[in-house]
Amino acid sequence: MHRARTRGAPGAFPAPGTVRFERLLPGPVERLWAYLTDSDKRGQWLATGAMEPWVGGRIAHVFRHADLGSSPEPIPERYQHMKDGHAFTGRITRYEPPHVLAYTWGDAPDASEVTFDLSPRGADVLLVLTHRLLGARRERVSVAGGWHTHLELLEDRLHGRVPPSFWAVHSAREAEYERVLAGEE
Repeated sequence: MHRARTRGAPGAFPAPGTVRFERLLPGPVERLWAYLTDSDKRGQWLATGAMEPWVGGRIAHVFRHADLGSSPEPIPERYQHMKDGHAFTGRITRYEPPHVLAYTWGDAPDASEVTFDLSPRGADVLLVLTHRLLGARRERVSVAGGWHTHLELLEDRLHGRVPPSFWAVHSAREAEYERVLAGEE
């Protein structure tokens, strides 16, 4: 199993096309659930967007990466298409409040799927994020770097800290995952 060595819980690649993160975060579990399901709270660390709270319901993600951190930073060239925002929708595949949320990452028939599992651990919550059905190495690098960065922002928000610029952190995280997965393909 490959692992990255960066701030926060390292991403792991336990199976082909899969990246997994574990984070112990301040609870209670209902608080974390709100950061996954409430558009305004989700928009502080990931993306805003409406969610239909049932299996088969739609979930929208409207990403504005430049608004996530403390100050704007230059956007890497390969992400310039996202400079004014980026949006997509998916379908909820599991909805078990306040412990499990899973949905497709897009609407295509071959869309990948992300699952959030929340388990209370005393005053804290273990968040396990698993993103499956990822394609080529380049996609896995991008997704791992993205999730790692977004989870750092979530951790900062939960601890009452203003996170740094998304793109500065993301570039560093993506470079780390590029090294971790360098031997593939």
